Amino acid sequence: MPRITPLPARKLRRIFELAGFALARTEGGHFVYTKPGVKRPVVIPNYDEVPVFVIKCNLRSAGISREEYFELLRRV
Repeated sequence: MPRITPLPARKLRRIFELAGFALARTEGGHFVYTKPGVKRPVVIPNYDEVPVFVIKCNLRSAGISREEYFELLRRV
C-alpha cells in the first residue's frame, strides 16, 4: 500500500467533500467539515502542504480507511 504523503489543503478538502462531508464554517485559516453520523468535525488547516499526522488524525476522526482514502485520492 502506498504511503500517505503531505497534500495541499484544497486537495484534502476535496477528498472529504467526495466522502460526503460538508463545509460547516471557516475559522481563521481552518476549514471545518461535518457529516451526519460522524461525532467530531474534521478540521483542515489552509496550508500549502498539510502534514501527514493531520491527515491521519482527520481520517481517524472521519472513520475513513486507508483504502478508501486512496480511492478518493484517485478521484480528485
